[in-house]
Amino acid sequence: MEASATFIGNATVLLRLGAFTLLTDPNFLHRGQRAYLGYGMWSRRRTEPALSVEQLPPLDGVILSHLHGDHFDRVARRGLPRDLPFVTTRPAQRSLHRWRFTEAVGLDTWQDVTWRRAGDTVRVTAVPAQHGPAIVHRALPETMGTVVDWERAGQRRLRLYITGDTLFRPEVLREIPERFGDIDVALVHLGGTRILGVLLTMDGRDGVALSRLIRPRGIVPIHYEDYPVQRDPLSRFLRRAEGLPVRTMQRGQTLDLVAAASAV
Repeated sequence: MEASATFIGNATVLLRLGAFTLLTDPNFLHRGQRAYLGYGMWSRRRTEPALSVEQLPPLDGVILSHLHGDHFDRVARRGLPRDLPFVTTRPAQRSLHRWRFTEAVGLDTWQDVTWRRAGDTVRVTAVPAQHGPAIVHRALPETMGTVVDWERAGQRRLRLYITGDTLFRPEVLREIPERFGDIDVALVHLGGTRILGVLLTMDGRDGVALSRLIRPRGIVPIHYEDYPVQRDPLSRFLRRAEGLPVRTMQRGQTLDLVAAASAV
């Protein structure tokens, strides 16, 4: 497969795009270990990651949507190389630099980073996300979505949208399809995360609404059922998404992204 995604668990996905191998939101806590969510709150993991840090292939970079304990944990902090490039938010970049991840780059919305190797190019662009309702989201870590373009010999081969932890807010998200039409595959963070009764990530209803706004050729749900705070099961999204081009991945499964962008 020229372009593939291996689902490790939660929002952690191993991407192989031509000559590049990338990792998203590294969460390698084991079942029963606690992820710190801020303000003294924790959530205990229900699942095992499909791979450990030690089992990862050599990486070219990490795409980190934000700093929450279920997206970048103490296992990843200890185990990932300090010279590994990260693309993330500016606040997360500052924290990563304090932890001696020297190649971390922080982006503002619509800024991008480009990597080139052996005729392949990967461009990672930060796009809007809102991690919670208005005002509440300001008390949470700054979050971004990403659009990843993979090109070979100057021709785009795949456009991948990763939502990050966001709610469906059309006023926040509508510029994404305006700037980045023709999205091949979307990795959609679901789960309906609720803390103190407040919805912080998309549930099934939001996930379907976002999918209809973005209109990718393939929709791949991730970020669900790994922690008790994720209250909305995948089955609810799948029922609502009937007729949409959804491709599911089991943890540990590898999906051909080019095939996923084909009509179901």
